[in-house]
Amino acid sequence: MLVPDPKAVRKLLTRYAVLRVSQAERHRPQAADELNDVVYTLCVMMGTTGIQQAIVKADALLAAARSTPGRMVADGRAAA
Repeated sequence: MLVPDPKAVRKLLTRYAVLRVSQAERHRPQAADELNDVVYTLCVMMGTTGIQQAIVKADALLAAARSTPGRMVADGRAAA
């Protein structure tokens, strides 16, 4: 199984957060479409069917990347 690039995951998580705040302040169809695209991409990258699961896995991946750069197993955990 391929492990997503932590930089790409971090960028998507940031974009997700920005779009969620934007939509909470003022709903815009264009931002809603982009948010749906980001949600879909995060779910695919993290191998999940829901955004909450994707966020949990993304957080684990980023934590593993911080603790052992370059050494991760397929599910995002740090290699032993």
